[in-house]
Amino acid sequence: MSLKTNIDNSIKDAMRAKDQDRLRTLRAIKSLILLEETSATNTTGGELSADVELKLLTKAAKQRRDSLEIFIAQGREDLAEKEQIELTIIEELLPKQLTEDELKAKLEEIKARVGASAPSDMGKMMGVATKELAGLADGKVVSAMVKALLA
Repeated sequence: MSLKTNIDNSIKDAMRAKDQDRLRTLRAIKSLILLEETSATNTTGGELSADVELKLLTKAAKQRRDSLEIFIAQGREDLAEKEQIELTIIEELLPKQLTEDELKAKLEEIKARVGASAPSDMGKMMGVATKELAGLADGKVVSAMVKALLA
């Protein structure tokens, strides 16, 4: 089942349950999907691929995380709570994130495969890591761990 169909069904469920937070978040995600489907960069003429859907969800989650950090730093607990609720709902739709140990094991395997050994090989390793770990780990965490492995 595509993400769009899944979200449509979830919107109906949220309406029935009168869950305004879930409804607002799901509608925002549906809006992102519809905008991407009708954008000039979408060459498939309609349905989005799973990769594009994953990128949209990841981007939405990252935006919520960034906003959450800003609101907490500014002492805006009311807005931070709203962003945290939306982030939790979006994370339910994303694939399960890798644990730190799982991520380290995958990065060790990538390091051995690409032959990275020095900090100057970070770009080579990050290129492979970002493709293989898309949606499974946050880019900042991957970057920090790659830097630590190559140091």
